[in-house]
Amino acid sequence: MGYCLSMLNNHTEAEEAAQDIFVKVYQSLAKFKGNSSFSTWLYRITANHCLDILRKRNRRRTVSLDALVEQNGDQIHGMFATSDTAASGLENRQLVNKILSTLPSDYRTILTLREAEGLEYQEIADVLECSLDAVKGRLARARRQLQENLGPFLAPQSVYYYKKAQS
Repeated sequence: MGYCLSMLNNHTEAEEAAQDIFVKVYQSLAKFKGNSSFSTWLYRITANHCLDILRKRNRRRTVSLDALVEQNGDQIHGMFATSDTAASGLENRQLVNKILSTLPSDYRTILTLREAEGLEYQEIADVLECSLDAVKGRLARARRQLQENLGPFLAPQSVYYYKKAQS
């Protein structure tokens, strides 16, 4: 459910996707050959299902990073400066999901698998059906893109940096 939510960024869709995935897994149990761990197989099915849902969102409304900054600039900056209470933790998670939604789906997928789900590089390679080197490269590019998107909020002079980048 957590992986679906991080991929789809919509609680209702994530719940429906998780239910659909468990049905698919149950129906496909006989096809599981044991070449990889069960969790890797489950993540692969989940990733494929969520990517299918994302592809079907042909009229998907996207949030530009500039609009996100305009709406939540103080909150984004505060996310890096304040301690994590339960209320601010929920707000931070929601904001992180919004920020992740500004990234391409492949970057969002690999960051979620590594950072949110805690998978090892080899497990990610198995889930994404790619080489270990490809995982490392994609993860580095995804982190770099995320850092670029959040750059104005990571530096102490964030307001100055952001305004300068706009001119």
